[in-house]
Amino acid sequence: MSTTSYRLPWLKSALFWRTFFMLGFLIVISMAAWVTSFRLQERKPRAQQLASQVISTVTITRAALTHSDPELRRELLFDLASEEGIRIYPLESTDRIEPPSEDNATTTLQASVRAKLGEDTKFAAKVNDNPGFWVSFKIAEDDEYWLVLDQDRMRLASSLQWLGWAAVVLALSLAGAAVMSRLISQPLAQLAFAARTLARGQQPEPLPEAGSTEVIEANRSFNQMVQDLNQVETDRAIILAGISHDLRTPLARMQLEIELASLSETERQGMQADIAQMDAIIGQFLDYAKPTDPTSFIAVDLSALLTEAAHKVERWPDVRIASNIGNGIFVNGNATDLRRVIDNLLENAHRYGKNADTGLTEIGLGCRLAGDEVQIDLTDSGPGVPTEKIEQLLRPFTRLDTARSQANGAGLGLAIVNRVILRHGGQLQLSNRKDGGLQIGIRLPLAAN
Repeated sequence: MSTTSYRLPWLKSALFWRTFFMLGFLIVISMAAWVTSFRLQERKPRAQQLASQVISTVTITRAALTHSDPELRRELLFDLASEEGIRIYPLESTDRIEPPSEDNATTTLQASVRAKLGEDTKFAAKVNDNPGFWVSFKIAEDDEYWLVLDQDRMRLASSLQWLGWAAVVLALSLAGAAVMSRLISQPLAQLAFAARTLARGQQPEPLPEAGSTEVIEANRSFNQMVQDLNQVETDRAIILAGISHDLRTPLARMQLEIELASLSETERQGMQADIAQMDAIIGQFLDYAKPTDPTSFIAVDLSALLTEAAHKVERWPDVRIASNIGNGIFVNGNATDLRRVIDNLLENAHRYGKNADTGLTEIGLGCRLAGDEVQIDLTDSGPGVPTEKIEQLLRPFTRLDTARSQANGAGLGLAIVNRVILRHGGQLQLSNRKDGGLQIGIRLPLAAN
């Protein structure tokens, strides 16, 4: 099983953010409309309710003062202040009055109170710098008083309170929108992530077969497709292995018969070369069809592997190699497959990268760190490849005109390299050098410490 993980792929999903912002926008608009309409509908009934409380309080207080013994009024006023929070003060002409704020709710409250208590009823937010809800009433024509209620009892919900409530509801709604967006986008993000993993030649983890019916069916179909592809890959490897065995047995017999036959040295060498070429082609088929198991990957010392390959090339008489290989660079992979990749590329550069003027093949081999990846660069001094045909080099059974005169392969060399690199989670790039020759770039993930 691959180490590929599906951890939070939906965070990078454009569908998740589009869905989230769309739901968030609709929630904000609907909440603004709801709060506005509710506030407008609520303030008038609330103001009328407070007006009824004020009228009742003033009426009862006035009746109590009117029918109480004048000598006991002080005790009555004390009881009203301590038990009910109602304070009574005489209204003086010298009182400094600060009127209440003007808004629709306050206007409605004052109008309702004046309709019951009289048009000469006064209101104040402060009297003589003492805050409260002040309303005047008369016991007699010349006997007028202030009734003071706590402002908290008479205060309507402020804009700040409404804003706080709206913020809490909005936060909860946006959290719900995020959950809904995730439920919508996560299955698609997981499916896309698994498809990209499969396209890179790696084995994706099975998709979870849970959720809605459509998601279950899509994930089940994808998992079945992956299993079918693995089975096809296994069957192909078995078939090619059988074919190679069946072909190599008569080749070995032919090789033995050539050794025993009465042939000239030239004829014998020619037939042996043909048999060796056929055997090499069969080996290429096997290398191309060979499956790679990512679970068997280990930390491979790429620096040592490249250095060893460069030393081997230095012994070739018609090759000059310049290497610049960083030390201590490790990648996760199969050492045998990676060694085969490097040997294949160097052999390809040796075969097709010869400089026509000098008759030598000049190869450049470099390896360096590039962030959390390893960059391998290999160049040669040959004629290069026509730009429009570069992509063809990575296709199986493709050999360009420059190689057809040397029909010693099946055109699987670079296809094998590309296949192995993809299964190691890397990328292979081909391009022509400005100074002539082919440049091959390989990017591989750096091994975790």
